Amino acid sequence: MTARLPGLDLLRALAIAWVMLFHSFLVGGLGPDFAWLSRYGWMGVDIFFVLSGFLIGRQVLAPLARGEKLDFARFYARRAYRILPAFAVVLAIYLLWPAGREAPGLAPWWQFATFALNFTIDYSTQQAFSHAWSLCVEEHFYLLFPALAWALARWPSARRVAALVALLAIGGVLLRAAIWWHFAGAGIERNWFVEEIYYPTYARLDGLLAGVVLAIVATYRPAWWARLTARPNLLALGGLLGMALALWLFRQRTGALGNTLGWPVLSFALAALVAAGATRQGVLGRLELPGAAWIATISFSLYLSHKLVFQWVSANFGGSLEGYGLLAFAVFAVATLAGGALLHYSVERPFLRMRERRERQRTRPEPAPEPAPPIVVVLGADTIGDTRAA
Repeated sequence: MTARLPGLDLLRALAIAWVMLFHSFLVGGLGPDFAWLSRYGWMGVDIFFVLSGFLIGRQVLAPLARGEKLDFARFYARRAYRILPAFAVVLAIYLLWPAGREAPGLAPWWQFATFALNFTIDYSTQQAFSHAWSLCVEEHFYLLFPALAWALARWPSARRVAALVALLAIGGVLLRAAIWWHFAGAGIERNWFVEEIYYPTYARLDGLLAGVVLAIVATYRPAWWARLTARPNLLALGGLLGMALALWLFRQRTGALGNTLGWPVLSFALAALVAAGATRQGVLGRLELPGAAWIATISFSLYLSHKLVFQWVSANFGGSLEGYGLLAFAVFAVATLAGGALLHYSVERPFLRMRERRERQRTRPEPAPEPAPPIVVVLGADTIGDTRAA
């Protein structure tokens, strides 16, 4: 079993906390004095994307680098056990309990079930459970990346990989620029920023790409990876400076500058932080804050369920909490952690354990067959014994 890395746990915990803080506007948030803290909380999703690109990338690339076959069925089965049970339970709650939704409108169930929501949503009328858009992006990555990695591994070429990375990064900038200028000048009433730039997979590949680049370097160029992570504190500082630049580029969240150059700057800044957290040699990689590993463990369930919990607390206790500021926010935070933990321990974790049991059964060596009894051939007074495997 792979040892946990405190630095990556901390980044994952910060990511989910930042996202929930951003979504706390649904219940009043922390007020105007702390708007600066929650304003950029949507960037927490990009931390998840970079982490997924790095961790899933290494899982897929490691056997290919050893010259082994990629077990597609095992990969997809592991992802299904990890994602689908908790997602299905939360989707069922949204479908069956309209009063629990954070917004009245919900997209048709098939858009969620087929992970097409981020392409098909009408955001003006279907905002409930809309945060599932990022799960759609992740699922598209899980579906396509193994096949792409397998194809590239059959004809290995560093130049080909570098060209593909450059094409995706530069192509993303140009594509978003074209979309932004088209819709900004068209006077369209609908929320085209969310539907055409922020949600679709083709416009949000930067974080996954940055994580995959790290995975490629760590897997295929270990000497480069060693040099890259030799000074993790300097690497983390570079990541923080890159984050500062990204915050400046996104000072107008829907502006052209952020939605062209901002995404790659943000993603590769976060990749620097992930690389710094992937080694225990630096401050970030050794930093073990109490509770961070646990929050990281339940982060997927927290992400799925936090808006439902916000709505439940608001509907049942919102009047009593009104005017209590930080105390009210603390109640929402504790309730959200409790809701995420309930989903994790009742649904997500049992299926993860089932996955591990199936993995152990699958990899358990077959028992050696018992030898067949000796075949005795009598030739006159001589006996010849021939023992053969069955």
